This record gives sequence, C-alpha cells and structure tokens, in this order.
Amino acid sequence: MGGRRAKREVSAGGVVVRHGTDGFRYLLIRDGHRNWGFPKGHLDGGESPEEAARREIAEETGLQELDMHESLGEIDWYFRHRGRLIHKFCHFFLVSSERGEPTPQAAEGISACVWLPFSEAESRLTHDNARRMLLAAHALIEAGVLDGRESA
Repeated sequence: MGGRRAKREVSAGGVVVRHGTDGFRYLLIRDGHRNWGFPKGHLDGGESPEEAARREIAEETGLQELDMHESLGEIDWYFRHRGRLIHKFCHFFLVSSERGEPTPQAAEGISACVWLPFSEAESRLTHDNARRMLLAAHALIEAGVLDGRESA
C-alpha cells in the first residue's frame, strides 16, 4: 500500500449474551459512526485482551456483572485515521451478563444498546467481520459452552 507500513493497533471486545425465557439474546451497540456492532476498544497499558474486553464492555454499556467465557478469536481490518493507514486487530470473547440493563454511554460515543435474538442480531450488524464473531459465539452456545454456567 504505497510503501508505507500500516500502524498496528490492538483492541478487544465481546459478544455479550443473556439467556431469557425465549432463548439467548445478543447485545449490540450503535457506535459514534452509526454502525451496529459489539462493545470493544483499545488495550490500555499492560492490559490483557480479556481485561480490556471486560473494561470496554462495562464502559460502553454500563454492565458490570460480566462472566468471561471462551475466546472467539480475532478479526482485523484496515482503515485510515488522520491520513495514517491503521491495521487494527481485535480479540473477541464470549461474555455472559445475566443482570443489569445496558445503558448506552454517550461519553463513549454509544447511542444505543439492544438485546436481539440471533437472527435479528445477524441482520442488524453493520460489518461482516462482526457477523463472523456472532456466528462463532452462536456455535459455542449451540454446543453447550454456557450450559450450567450461571453468574455468581
């Protein structure tokens, strides 16, 4: 890409799920660019991806009671910020939250938080790479990864 190397950035986030009477619901947020996706953000200092995911979910949704489960892998993409090419890598985790209502944190640029069933979440997500994380989370749930794992 023009001989200039992209700046590498690392983020982490989570596909947050909640089990209700009608099955699992997935938490989507609408960010400052009006994209629908999952809570995520940069690693701070010496944070691990798991620590950053927990912090970012809490910061963007207000949810505090979060149970971290399996890694869903990572996605990456390129974008330009202030004329600089960025190569972003984002680690995702399956996270459950059985209590508390999410509140969009305007200070974080979040304008909406919604719980949706799988099919609605899949169609609402803006980006295909986020859709891949949703599919990975859904496959783990269908395989029983969350069976018997309740919040303490």
